[in-house]
Amino acid sequence: MVDLYIMETCPYCRKVMNFLDENNIDYNKIDITNSENHRRLLELGGKDQVPFLHDGNTKMYESSDIIKYFE
Repeated sequence: MVDLYIMETCPYCRKVMNFLDENNIDYNKIDITNSENHRRLLELGGKDQVPFLHDGNTKMYESSDIIKYFE
């Protein structure tokens, strides 16, 4: 299962989550308002930006790129 780092209020995160939900794709939603999750985001990706997808060796930020990854 993939990890998706998000902030609930972020429209780009909502866009990705809606796509994943509509397509019945399982994912772990990791909210970066939690300081530990935020620290992990920075360790994994190096940028303070969401949404961020982490799937094994795959790491990506842009909502459109994340959706294309699953299409």
